[in-house]
Amino acid sequence: MTEFLVFDGHNDLPEALRATAGYCVGGLDVGRPQLQTDLPRLRKGGVGAQFWSAWVPAGMPDGEAVKGTLEQIDAIHRLVDAYPDQLVFARTGDDVRAAMALGRIASLIGIEGGHSIGRSPAVLRMFAELGARYMTLTHSDNVGWADSATDVVGCGGLTDEGRAMIAEMERLGVIVDLSHVSAATMRAALDVVTRPVLFSHSSAFAVTPHARNVPDDVLERLSANGGVVQATFVPGFVCTALFEWETGFREWAERQGLKHSFGVAWAPSPRAGETPEQTMARRVEADQAWSAAKLGYESDHPRPEATLADVVAHVEHLREVAGVDHVGLGGDYDGTAYQPTGLEDVSGYPRLFEALAGRGWSDDDLVKLAHRNVLRVLDANPVP
Repeated sequence: MTEFLVFDGHNDLPEALRATAGYCVGGLDVGRPQLQTDLPRLRKGGVGAQFWSAWVPAGMPDGEAVKGTLEQIDAIHRLVDAYPDQLVFARTGDDVRAAMALGRIASLIGIEGGHSIGRSPAVLRMFAELGARYMTLTHSDNVGWADSATDVVGCGGLTDEGRAMIAEMERLGVIVDLSHVSAATMRAALDVVTRPVLFSHSSAFAVTPHARNVPDDVLERLSANGGVVQATFVPGFVCTALFEWETGFREWAERQGLKHSFGVAWAPSPRAGETPEQTMARRVEADQAWSAAKLGYESDHPRPEATLADVVAHVEHLREVAGVDHVGLGGDYDGTAYQPTGLEDVSGYPRLFEALAGRGWSDDDLVKLAHRNVLRVLDANPVP
C-alpha cells in the first residue's frame, strides 16, 4: 500500500472517543479493539491522510452545536499532538504530500454539518482558523439555508443565505462538501460553486437508492466541476437488501411508536479535573428501547449482510458515470456500528484495492482513487 496511500474523506474517531472514553486519546498507538480505528490498523490499511470528522447532533441548539464542534476540533488537535511520530496536522495539499513522504499520516479537519456554525459566518471563519478544510452543508436535518437528504423539503435546495455561505467558504478555502444534502441542494450548489466540491462519504444512488447517495445526473456534473465523490462503506448505503431491511425496520418501529435520531446518546463533555472514567459515569443511555426493538425485529427478520463486493459495485459505478478522475474513498469508520464484511475496520483498504485490480483497474487508476483526486480538490481550494 505504500504506492496507493489512502486519503480518506471521513472518519468519526473523534466522536467515538467522546462516546466511549471521554475523549481519552491514549492507547491508540497499541490498539483500541473496541473501535474501528487505531494507529496500527491505519498503518496496516495504508492510510496516508485522513479527514477527521468534527460532528455534533443536528438537533442541538446553535450555541451547544458550536461548543460541541469546538470540543471535537480540540480532540482532533490533541490526537495529533499525542502521536507526533505518526500523525501530523495538515491544511494544504503540500502538507499532505510532505507527511506522506515522511511516513506520517496527514490529519485534516472536516466539519460535518452546517448546523455546527450556528448560522454564523464568524464561527465559520474561526473554524477555518483552527484548520477546518471542508464543511458538509447539512447533516441529517435541514439548516435554515440548505436542505438535507434525510429531512422533509425545506427551502428546496439553497436560499440566498446558503449561496452567500458557499461564497464565504470558497473565500476561506473551506471545501464545499455535498454529502448529506438533498439532491436539489447538490444541484443548486453545483450551479454556484467556482471551485471543485467533495462528497466526503457518499455512494451511488443508481446502485442503492438511499437518499444519502448521489444520483447519476449529479455525478455527470463532476467532470466540469473537477470535484470528487468519496465512496463510503456504510452498509445500508451500499447494500440494497440491507437498505430495504433498514427501511422496513424503521416503518415497523414507527408503528410501535418508537423514534430515533442521530445523537440521542450524545455523551457528556469532560469537566476540569475529571478522569475519563468519571466523565463516562455521567453518561445516560437514551436509546435502550430502540436497540431492544431492533434486536427483536432482527430475530424475526434476519439482517442481510453488506460485503466488500457491494462497495466494489458502487466504486465501479461512480467511475463509470463520473469518471476515474472524480472518485475517492470515504469509509465513515467509527461513524456506524459495523462495516461490510471484508472492510470491518481501517485495515481493510488493501482488500478493496486488490478486488479493483482484479477487475482491471490500472495502478494509475488506483493511485487516483487512493489520494491523487482528493489532493487535486484540496489544491484547488487554497487557504488564503
